[in-house]
Amino acid sequence: MIRDITIGQYYPENSIIHRLDPRVKLFGTLIFIVSLFLSVELEIYIIAALFLTMSIIISRVPFKFIFKGLKPILLLLVMTFLFNLFLTPGEPIFKIWKLNISEEGIRLSVLMCVRFVLLILGSSVMTLTTTPNILTAGISRSLRFLKTFKFPVDEIAMMMSIALRFIPILVEETGVIMKAQEARGASFNEGNIMKRAKALLPVLVPLFVSAFRRADELAMAMESRCYFCGKPRSNMKPLEYKMRDILTYIIILIYLGIMITVSVLLKKYSLF
Repeated sequence: MIRDITIGQYYPENSIIHRLDPRVKLFGTLIFIVSLFLSVELEIYIIAALFLTMSIIISRVPFKFIFKGLKPILLLLVMTFLFNLFLTPGEPIFKIWKLNISEEGIRLSVLMCVRFVLLILGSSVMTLTTTPNILTAGISRSLRFLKTFKFPVDEIAMMMSIALRFIPILVEETGVIMKAQEARGASFNEGNIMKRAKALLPVLVPLFVSAFRRADELAMAMESRCYFCGKPRSNMKPLEYKMRDILTYIIILIYLGIMITVSVLLKKYSLF
């Protein structure tokens, strides 16, 4: 399960999406997330799924690799499904103990899980096709207007970049620690949920020690290279928009227009 976490990983490929400006990908991801909250209707999610599928195909990232990132959140998906299933009011279809299951609850629980999956996959496409350094530059340039209000844009972007860069490293280190514990007789796949959770406690202590050690080494390395917060910095490869970026902006806006139109029509006809 630990090895299936794909957040923060970069999948090297020479696709159009990989070559896009990071600001375009950040804007596209934001629009995609917003579009999923326009309405809780099946048609909205079908259009979003088609748009996401085309993006994945163009990015040349294998579907198997992207969907592998859903394994660590299966428990969260199940909890989301159950909460919406039992807590959504409506005409009961059948009853389990004191919990009522309605047609509205079934519909909403399925759609909420679909929305959650699309959110994770849509965000994964951006991180899998953008290196942390380029993503940091994109965030810094996108939020540059906030510097007028004394907002620490560069520092926030650097923090996000370091966090994304360290996720795969910590995941790999967790796997090494778990193998070392298993070699000493520990078991992480036996017993109920509580026993498995307790078995992970010996893993957390060395993991935190390693994380703090890496953070201290990184801080020393940055200071030795004269990195100081708040100082103006330059980029080795300045970001510049190209024709493919402008065309992608247009496609994203067309997608948003379609989603808004479909959402308005669905609300309009649902009133009759």
